[in-house]
Amino acid sequence: MAAKSDEAVTSDLRQLTVRALARNASLPAIEYDRRWFPWGELRRVAEQVNRLLDASGVAGRTPIAFVPRNRPSAIAALLGLVAAGRSIRMLYAFQSATALARDVARIRPAVLIGAVEDFSDELRVALRAQGSAAIALQEMAATAVAGFERTARPDDPQAPLQSQIEILTSGTTGPPKQFAVSYDLVAQHLVGRTVMQSGADADLSQTPPTLFFMPLGNISGIYSTLPTLLKGQRAVLIERFNVPAWHDHVLRFRPAVSGLPPAGVQMVLDADIPREDLSSIRVIGTGAAPLDPTVHRAFEERYGIPILLSYGATEFGGPVTAMTADLHAQWGAQKLGSVGRPLPGAQLRVKDPDTDEVLPLGREGILEVISPRIGPHWIRTADIALIDEDGFMFHRGRADGAIMRGGFKLLPETIERALLLHDAIAAAAVVGIDDRRLGQVPATVIECRPGVVPPAIAELEAHLRDQVLATHIPVHWRFVDALPRTPSFKIDRPALRALFET
Repeated sequence: MAAKSDEAVTSDLRQLTVRALARNASLPAIEYDRRWFPWGELRRVAEQVNRLLDASGVAGRTPIAFVPRNRPSAIAALLGLVAAGRSIRMLYAFQSATALARDVARIRPAVLIGAVEDFSDELRVALRAQGSAAIALQEMAATAVAGFERTARPDDPQAPLQSQIEILTSGTTGPPKQFAVSYDLVAQHLVGRTVMQSGADADLSQTPPTLFFMPLGNISGIYSTLPTLLKGQRAVLIERFNVPAWHDHVLRFRPAVSGLPPAGVQMVLDADIPREDLSSIRVIGTGAAPLDPTVHRAFEERYGIPILLSYGATEFGGPVTAMTADLHAQWGAQKLGSVGRPLPGAQLRVKDPDTDEVLPLGREGILEVISPRIGPHWIRTADIALIDEDGFMFHRGRADGAIMRGGFKLLPETIERALLLHDAIAAAAVVGIDDRRLGQVPATVIECRPGVVPPAIAELEAHLRDQVLATHIPVHWRFVDALPRTPSFKIDRPALRALFET
């Protein structure tokens, strides 16, 4: 077989990662908790992970389950898995021990990698029942979990032929599900041409480090982490977004481009950060959830920094629209709240939800997308959108009643089903209530069983934490004798919302 050309090797995600891990061991890579972790430490953890996988007996094509927390050891493990060409199955880190154990029972992994504190008694029981091996990450080392050194399920007959990263979607096209993103897609469309052309050896030591705050296990985390590190740019890592850490990053490194989650825009305004502290920033990017236009306008007026919105989803392989700096300069005042125009190759259309007819420009309907990363077919979403006469898209919310809490899309039915597992509850309904910081938060109305004293809210919150992700825990609660219903006995959603307006 002929050897790959230099160009082919350079454009291969696995080879780029191998080259990145081979950098000078003393070069700084990631700052975490005010300590710089050099490439040598990342390489050591990556090599430890791969040695432990080999020792576990797992076959090379079998997917590895990964619970990635935003820590240097998790990034090192991710790089090691990619360098070895392993397929990765991401699991959410921000969930209870019971929920994580349930995920393990559902996907039956041959091997699970997670932080040392993830390996609760419940998780160990689930791993033992599946015959899974386990690797624990602790800064900066990877070790086999005692008693779980070898897998009883080394070969997966359903393993993908191509290396891929399976990411849990946030619900743009329906209930969350595992979505596979191939290494080729990541290399060609997420890592980008700049990295492909320069390889992993560009000198970016004087470039301000990027701030990583998106969860490593979702598409935004992959989209920000791999391109940055593979092209040799340093990064500052935080476990989750908070204003003091973002402010500190801006003051110390004076970036020209920065990012905020949609909820973070209001948080920065509330913190009343001095305008001069942000004077280095020329643009701020945000996405993952709608941004209230009044908050958008207030931020731009307060700081004079354009906010560039975008729209995308895991199922699209990333963003499909963006408000660029040039578009904002020309149209910003007229198109406030727009997520921009389609990116090259992307196509959008809006359909009538009842007739399925394609609607003319300027009409709201159900959004469908063609993403060049995924293929030539139309992808139907659960989002309501409008495309105006100038080709700008406006995201109007969710057609399926999903609650947009910050960057997370929550299906009311998920919370309702979990609540009904509590012995005291006869019926439950969840609606989204406007929230100044997060956009929306879940609010719950509870109908208890006859003769049952309503349980304490703290008890219900604890119950939910064992069933759903932390983001799904309601912020507002009401107890009623009977849920409000329409004449056809459906839940009366407007009446539910009215309960929280008094």
